[in-house]
Amino acid sequence: MKAGKTTRTGGVADGEGQQAGTAPAVKPKADPRESSLFVGSTEKTFQILHAFDGPHRQMPLSEIAKAAGLDRSAAQRLVYTLETLGYLRRVHGTRNYALSPKMLQFSYNYLRANELIEKASPYLLEISRSVGETANLQELDGHEIVFVARFPGRHLVNIDIMVGSRLPAYFTASGTAILSRLSEEEREEILARTDLRPLTPFTVNDPGRLRARVQEAAEKGYAVVTNETVMGDISVAAAITDEHGHAVAGLNISVPTTRWTPETAEQELARHVLVAATSISVNKFAGYPR
Repeated sequence: MKAGKTTRTGGVADGEGQQAGTAPAVKPKADPRESSLFVGSTEKTFQILHAFDGPHRQMPLSEIAKAAGLDRSAAQRLVYTLETLGYLRRVHGTRNYALSPKMLQFSYNYLRANELIEKASPYLLEISRSVGETANLQELDGHEIVFVARFPGRHLVNIDIMVGSRLPAYFTASGTAILSRLSEEEREEILARTDLRPLTPFTVNDPGRLRARVQEAAEKGYAVVTNETVMGDISVAAAITDEHGHAVAGLNISVPTTRWTPETAEQELARHVLVAATSISVNKFAGYPR
């Protein structure tokens, strides 16, 4: 019998098998934007709002159009509409626009309606009080984790991280813990979408090493990451799962390298994240939507 044709990932195209250490090919999915139900003008509206994702807190119309990838005419109509509705505001004395406080209504509604945050908060508060370190709750959104709750300890590590902050899942302890409870196909899809440019000099961005770290987290039940998203930070995390063992979120304890080593953090904090994650998981979120 002839050997199967080798794909770019090192697998076998005819399904006879797969070489050790290689990832399965991810089947491309249909682009939902091609559906007749997709409203392009709505997408452009969000492009305007996402123009403020960058470092600039306020911008003139020309810069908003450039950041949103739209022509000036379309950007002008959308900016006018959003200003009229109250989601953008004109900065006094300038030609700049900025997001308005009305945008926070969406965040408030999400946090208020999120059962996971409600159930997890007492455990995170207890960790921050008893351990004296910052405890966080994160959810997976695409290839990133999003901080949805944050309980600072006596020694806050990074004031730039707040509710709503995003980081690549593969670069974080919480993301690694969440990924360890997903299927291999899901992990590979997320890895394929991840920008592997390092965030610090210590960021692990080799796909093989990232896969190995996720596998190690699957075996241990928790993950430890040091200096990979924020310099001076050690993070110990575990996944919160539903009744099927599928991850719905992650929680972590963040400590500074000035007072902890990765070894002492793992030795002393792993049990805290494991107990909290286990307590929150199965019986609390049997019906948690995925």
